[in-house]
Amino acid sequence: MRGELNVGQLVRERHPGDCRLVGFTAYTGTVTAADDWGAPAERKLVRPALADSVEELFHEGGEKGFLVSFGAPPGSAETLRSARLERAIGVIYRPDTERQSHYFRSRVADQFDAVIHVDETRAVEPLERTARWEEGEVPETYPFAV
Repeated sequence: MRGELNVGQLVRERHPGDCRLVGFTAYTGTVTAADDWGAPAERKLVRPALADSVEELFHEGGEKGFLVSFGAPPGSAETLRSARLERAIGVIYRPDTERQSHYFRSRVADQFDAVIHVDETRAVEPLERTARWEEGEVPETYPFAV
């Protein structure tokens, strides 16, 4: 991801062969995230995944959720060894700049030992909900109605 490190990469470098990395993907839904580091958390709508992304490929399978293990059978990993777009959503999610700020090219079968896909996520609910979290995102049509 543009020269950035992630925890999985650091663990794999420090403990080669002694760890298993499991990735998570989602096609759409909601997420609790902030606009920036240190900003308040909000419930945000996750846009449907972009065409040609890992998330869209998994969505096209038609299942609500599943696990893909890249250990066996060998054929299941081959499709995911070619570079595809992958979306990363974490503490920060910026739907307005999603393509630039959250997508990167990856070889999922080389990056993870397994991937859990959930087609539609539901935001983690904070213990203390703020009015801003309860409201969720401002609709794209704000301040006009459709």
